[in-house]
Amino acid sequence: MAQVHQINLSKGGVPKLPVDEAEIDESGVVGDVQADRVHHGRPEQALCLYSLEVIDELQREGHPIAPGATGENLTLSGLDWPSLGPGDRLFVGPEVEIEVTWPATPCEKNARWFVAGDFTRMSPKRHPGSARLYARVLRRGRVRTGDEVRLAP
Repeated sequence: MAQVHQINLSKGGVPKLPVDEAEIDESGVVGDVQADRVHHGRPEQALCLYSLEVIDELQREGHPIAPGATGENLTLSGLDWPSLGPGDRLFVGPEVEIEVTWPATPCEKNARWFVAGDFTRMSPKRHPGSARLYARVLRRGRVRTGDEVRLAP
């Protein structure tokens, strides 16, 4: 079963820290702040998603990364991450529906989570299937750690 492994937020910057539950609205996780409002925070980027399995693989490669480190709002597990792309809709818990918009461009502020500072290790162009994904919120609601995540048919 795919699920919400961790919900992450911050008052600006990375890492984002875990919370047990959060309200999601059209602007993203209520209470979360992006330090860079020029490159983040538009409705198409309301949520940043990342895969626990990708994080685990990066850790096996020796990168000192952890859930929430790269600024993702939702760390998800159990999804076929490389197959997700723009237009895919996910139901998160009993209330929230989101739509994947595009892969997130790697940011140099994440260099500290990668060996030799190579934050391009999560580049969608250089390493397909390893990128974070942005999503817009289609239906708001409350999300809790452990909530089921389902891909819409």
